[in-house]
Amino acid sequence: MTPEQMRDSSLLELFSLEAEAQTQVLSTGLLALERDPTQADHLESCMRAAHSLKGAARIVGVDAGVSVAHVMEDCLVSAQEGRLYLRPEHIDALLQGTDLLMRIATPNSAPGPADIEAYVALMGRLLDPMAAAVPSMAPAEPVMAALQLEAPAPAIEEPAAPVEPLAVSPKKSRRTTENGERVLRVTAERLNSLLDLSSKSLVETLRLKPHLATMQRLKRMQGNSLRALENLNVHLKDQALSLEAREALEDARRLLAESQQLLVEKNAELDEFAWQASQRAQVLYDTALACRMRPFADVLTGQVRMVRDLGRSLGKQVRLEIEGEKTQVDRDVLEKLEAPLTHLLRNAVDHGIETPEQRLLAGKPAEGLIRLRASHQAGLLVLQLSDDGNGVDLEKVRRSIVERQLSPADTAAQLSEEELLTFLFLPGFSLRDTVTEVSGRGVGLDAVQHMVRQLRGAVVLEQTAGEGSRFHLEVPLTLSVVRSLVVDVGGEAYAFPLAHIERMCDLEPADIVQVEGRQHFWHEGRHVGLVAASQLLQRPASQGSQSTLKVVVIRERDAIYGVAVERFIGERTLVVLPLDERLGKVQDISAGALLDDGSVVLIVDVEDMLRSVDKLLNTGRLERIARHSNQAVEAPRKRVLVVDDSLTVRELQRKLLLNRGYDVAVAVDGMDGWNALRSEDFDLLITDIDMPRMDGIELVSLLRRDNRLQSLPVMVVSYKDREEDRRRGLDAGADYYLAKASFHDDALLDAVVELIGGARA
Repeated sequence: MTPEQMRDSSLLELFSLEAEAQTQVLSTGLLALERDPTQADHLESCMRAAHSLKGAARIVGVDAGVSVAHVMEDCLVSAQEGRLYLRPEHIDALLQGTDLLMRIATPNSAPGPADIEAYVALMGRLLDPMAAAVPSMAPAEPVMAALQLEAPAPAIEEPAAPVEPLAVSPKKSRRTTENGERVLRVTAERLNSLLDLSSKSLVETLRLKPHLATMQRLKRMQGNSLRALENLNVHLKDQALSLEAREALEDARRLLAESQQLLVEKNAELDEFAWQASQRAQVLYDTALACRMRPFADVLTGQVRMVRDLGRSLGKQVRLEIEGEKTQVDRDVLEKLEAPLTHLLRNAVDHGIETPEQRLLAGKPAEGLIRLRASHQAGLLVLQLSDDGNGVDLEKVRRSIVERQLSPADTAAQLSEEELLTFLFLPGFSLRDTVTEVSGRGVGLDAVQHMVRQLRGAVVLEQTAGEGSRFHLEVPLTLSVVRSLVVDVGGEAYAFPLAHIERMCDLEPADIVQVEGRQHFWHEGRHVGLVAASQLLQRPASQGSQSTLKVVVIRERDAIYGVAVERFIGERTLVVLPLDERLGKVQDISAGALLDDGSVVLIVDVEDMLRSVDKLLNTGRLERIARHSNQAVEAPRKRVLVVDDSLTVRELQRKLLLNRGYDVAVAVDGMDGWNALRSEDFDLLITDIDMPRMDGIELVSLLRRDNRLQSLPVMVVSYKDREEDRRRGLDAGADYYLAKASFHDDALLDAVVELIGGARA
């Protein structure tokens, strides 16, 4: 490339940057002028932007840009001088010109000469005094058609494609003009590297604390040594020591005193250095982290324009109001929020806002209002997107559920409003009978929920019939830092993100109950399953004898479990460090981090952990959690597990055994029974044979192969009374076979006593 070509390339790049900034000014100003065409400040800013672009295009030799910017400037000057009143068709045409200028400045996407000539001709007709007097002009609809063709709304499956070029650069340029600050472009990889290095330097400075403690201990030891030497000198005064011995003793005292003084001085210097280093490292880390934070307005580039254009294409009047534009959010979070927000806004315009005629009949203003509010709350970015439309037609949702065979009609009729709204987030669910360019494919809210969950966030829909809908989104402010609860599992530190924690609690042994073969505890009016973190994370189980069990209650969507850990270390703000890609996906772990002392902590992937819990339950491999108690029980009751898929039989056996004084747990089939046997201690198993998922023969066979359970007495109670059935049960390992045909109260209880004795040990 010749020097001249390099110069031209550099100028074109500068022109592209200026076009990004000035077209943003034009879009913002023109949308404001559409509401009030007489605003002098917006007219002035738009005119100056068009004039600047015309001059820049002339310098770099882009004649198409000169032509488009010139006719736009003429239109705006005419409005400034009062010779032209800006009507909607003028705003449409000026916005189309803004899009053309951006295309002209973007490499490999410039429009052809025919497009430029057509646009100049269109503006010429609009500027003609005779034509301007006619409000409804033929070219108005082609203008809107061109706008829709030039700026298609982004599909939810490809969130970044339509808006990527405008997401960062325009705001940087605008900040330069507003604050007079220089802006330097840095790649995300370099920012991530800077944040990683700054977090490590912060950790390294914290490692000085134990060294300082050691130095303080050494100073005390040396002080004790000096005092001991002084005492020795006192005791030796009455002794006849040689001159050399006394000189040696005095030299030792002097050297020890000097070293003590030097140690005191250096210890103070080290203390000051550690404090200064930690302060500077903290400032460095905070500054590096701040470099990743951007105002929420960055994700809104073009959204106001998109809402306006989509509304006009649907024959609606819609206005978007935004609050909290300066709310600071991590750049990665902003990029991932772009597609969900775009879809929710399009959804509000298409499904929520009514036509002007419908709104006037309902006593509302003709113009619909969509309000988007961003704020910080407890370390989260909270977004509220509401509209004043018609809300959600719950009966239509109910009918659609039945038509799509998602639920029987009688069940659907009893669904609450909250339950009905959850169906809108299902894949493929749509209230539209026909597919349009805007909606109807059922890929919207499901994809929104999926992408928000990828950000470790949540989305909730609320609505009021006739008054509108509101989406409530909560996502972390940054993905680089996570506020977590650090716990001890098998001697290693693990971190649970606070966003997924319902609560942390200490359980007494009496709080743990057996429900359908699994350990549970009572939490907020419901039984919550209890699992051991040591099994999930493949760590050795605790051998401690604490009287209480430390439990972290975690939730992901509708799944909730209590995870038993050994010790709560405390809440920490952790800098997320990605795992080595060569490891692949580590089960139940999402990333790593460093604690203050430099030790490594693994961050738990809660969603993956809950899947692991379900897998253990479905395969019958859930292990029991030992329940410790400091209270001595004089005569503990013997425990019996009853496994039967018949509710009647199960309850009858349970009541008989309870009345005789036994402690009884029940399971609904062989799989639940196997989970119960592995998680609790029992003195006897009573099981049916024919059951779903796992029958009694399989259950007994598994039990006899287990080293811990193989000696447990087993009674089979079955309707089958043939000799081959009895032999099959006994061969599997049962100790007693009782046919239900000859079943009566005394027969069952006599058999239990024969196998394990009375109810008390």
